[in-house]
Amino acid sequence: MTSPIHWRPPLAVLLSAFASGLPLTVALADPAPTYRTLLEQAQVNAPRLAESRSDIARSEGLARQAATRLNPTLGVDIENFSGSGPFRGTGLTETTARVEQTVEFGGKRLARAAAGRAEVDAARARSTQVQADFAFDLADAYAQAEAAERRVVLAEEAVALAVEDARVANALVRAGKEADLRAVQARAAVQAARAARDEAQAASAAAFGRLTALAGSARPLTHIVDSLLDHADRSEAIPQPDPTTAPSYLAAQAAREAAAQRVQVERTRGAPDVAVSLGVRRFNSDKATAMVGGFSMPFPVFDRNRGAISAAQAELAGAEARLNAARLDAEADSRSATARAVAAHSRIAAARESEMAADEAYRLTRIGYQGGKLSLTELNAARRALTEARAQTLNARLERLGAEAMLARLQGVAPFGDQ
Repeated sequence: MTSPIHWRPPLAVLLSAFASGLPLTVALADPAPTYRTLLEQAQVNAPRLAESRSDIARSEGLARQAATRLNPTLGVDIENFSGSGPFRGTGLTETTARVEQTVEFGGKRLARAAAGRAEVDAARARSTQVQADFAFDLADAYAQAEAAERRVVLAEEAVALAVEDARVANALVRAGKEADLRAVQARAAVQAARAARDEAQAASAAAFGRLTALAGSARPLTHIVDSLLDHADRSEAIPQPDPTTAPSYLAAQAAREAAAQRVQVERTRGAPDVAVSLGVRRFNSDKATAMVGGFSMPFPVFDRNRGAISAAQAELAGAEARLNAARLDAEADSRSATARAVAAHSRIAAARESEMAADEAYRLTRIGYQGGKLSLTELNAARRALTEARAQTLNARLERLGAEAMLARLQGVAPFGDQ
């Protein structure tokens, strides 16, 4: 069964806008691309996705840095180059050139490298979640913008119906079949319909502004041609997403692994390192050289890095708690989105039936009013019921899209793959 609402082509919208005195710039605005095209363009333009890519690049840079070895230290010592007595001048000067290398013990470098790789994996998991969240938000903004645009059309149609009802009421008043009060009431209904239309236009402008900002579009998006709401009319199988594969859960899991690696890093830092040096000493007095060497290491009496280890362990406990919360949230979201999708499908069918009934009721009420058998109050009530029924159908389709987008978000894929 098809809905009695039909999306009017751009020419009809233009004519309606001209007839109602609306600015023609809205009707003549460049249309937004399809949802899939806009999503592809946003991969380059959207600030949120650019930030996610920067986060990955940062983590990769830090991972490369964490895996590097410590630099050697070059030093030159000059002794006895000045003084009194036999040390006057530079005859007894001793010059030592040496190189010193700190050797890390306790697996510090390996632990840092493992932690760096874990941070990169966590950044990529977060990026996947950002991609899924962005695709959901963009789908929601796209559908809301299209719905707002259609609400403007419904509001314009409501104005047209109110104007026509007012014309009939005025004709009956002039014929002496209605009191003058009915004409006043009819004019009030027209003004209320126009006010609702203005409100719908303002809401549409706000919705398209949000869509433009979210997509990072250089040009304002003000009109939609390729409908996304029509996707809600299709009969499709409802997927059953696995909560353990949800991007939010995988991101929390990667964050927990990174936190565990940071604990290992802090544990290795408690092991002392050894600084080994080797050099050559030149004795000016004897015109001779000799090899010198040595080593040094800290004596771990006061600092064993226990505070940092405790802090890292506390961070790991918090990451594990967030992982459990992410799992529970993913399970709840999966059940909720599935139930929403099933309910929305039934709601669309019911809304269409109600709209057809309201449309027929308004038609019959108007005939009865023109024949003098029904009052203007009943006609106004029937017209409001028709307007509300059309809005309910639109809201039901919007709810269906939202549920489907949420299911796609839980699967880590872009919704409406054919759009």
